[in-house]
Amino acid sequence: MQNLRVVVTGLGCVTPIGTGKDAFWNNLIAGKSGVGRITHFDPTNFSCQIAAEVKDFDPLLYMDKKDTRRIVRFIQFAIAAAKIAIGDAKLSITAQNADRAGTLIGSGIGGIAFLEEQARVLFEKGPDKTSPFMVPWMITNMAAGQVSIYLGLKGPNSCTVTACATGTNCIGDAAKIIQRGDADIMVAGGTEAAISPLGIAGFAAARALSTRNNEPQKASRPFDRERDGFVMGEGAGIVVLESLDHAIKRGAHIYAEFAGYGMSGDAYHITAPAPGGEGAVRAMRMALKDGGLKPEDIDHINAHGTSTDMNDKFETMAIKTLFGSHAKKIAVSSNKSMVGHMLGAAGAVEFISTVMSVKNDIVPPTVNLDNPDPECDLDYVPGSARKITVRAAISNSFGFGGHNAVIAVKKYKV
Repeated sequence: MQNLRVVVTGLGCVTPIGTGKDAFWNNLIAGKSGVGRITHFDPTNFSCQIAAEVKDFDPLLYMDKKDTRRIVRFIQFAIAAAKIAIGDAKLSITAQNADRAGTLIGSGIGGIAFLEEQARVLFEKGPDKTSPFMVPWMITNMAAGQVSIYLGLKGPNSCTVTACATGTNCIGDAAKIIQRGDADIMVAGGTEAAISPLGIAGFAAARALSTRNNEPQKASRPFDRERDGFVMGEGAGIVVLESLDHAIKRGAHIYAEFAGYGMSGDAYHITAPAPGGEGAVRAMRMALKDGGLKPEDIDHINAHGTSTDMNDKFETMAIKTLFGSHAKKIAVSSNKSMVGHMLGAAGAVEFISTVMSVKNDIVPPTVNLDNPDPECDLDYVPGSARKITVRAAISNSFGFGGHNAVIAVKKYKV
């Protein structure tokens, strides 16, 4: 079985703090928050009235007017991020390489807003008035399907759905497809647009969301003792992965090398993480082993860091369990303090952040960490970005259902 080297050659994202890697990265390291009062609908009667919405997104930049009217938001985000990533990679999909170029893009929830809309149509106007696009725009795999169609990707075409671990699993699974020789190019990541009445109501009912409505930009506060839940985010993160040989042959710019991938199941609870983060420990250990890395090789961790009580505490415990005394030397950041929790897109956007940290030797801050939880006692890079040497880093994602996924990346060396 082949085990080819895989590198990252293109980055594309649509986020609450900017579209495209440069806008996203510059605002991220500046500590800018994308959280505000919900504008997608009137949240007055909701306990949670805040979210990290994507602002000033113009789908006409990425698709024709007809498609902007009929294609739903989570798919629009995926198409936009994929086109940006392909452009960033300076990659052309042609008849000669299309069948060796695939896509693996997931979403945690898919077209929930469109499903809500069509449910109202059904109940108010009857079954004959429902849209023929209801099923295609509702199902989560259609982001990958539409990106494949838009870009002409005829290789492996799939979708991994693992709640908040979706984006990380999609990128990890895509890298493995290349490693085993089934594709030369994979366009991979996650997308989400679940800031809808039902999406907010559902997570609020589960008591997962922050209700700090009067201070939206301070609501997402991972590892802080005053955290009271996560803030919903939306957007997409898509990357171009290539086999090293393919990237070199076409003279591609290489951001970083995919080093390792690990995943595990908690087998514990539908929403709560396993005590002590023991499932997270196993996934991180697997990613290091897969990449031939030692714990002391890791300089940065892009944490799952949701701003919920158990996640932040147990992720901290998991890091300390695996890394031992080295844990205190690792710069741990939570992007969610600025972009909120993008659910199925979170891991993909956080992977982009991790790659940029490895490439640029800068780690983004964790904002709003004003009163650290005594049980969260690692270096979370509070307040301001930090310039350090990042030889290798990991990105953590943990999803409802006990899904744990971790990717390790390292500096590319010839």
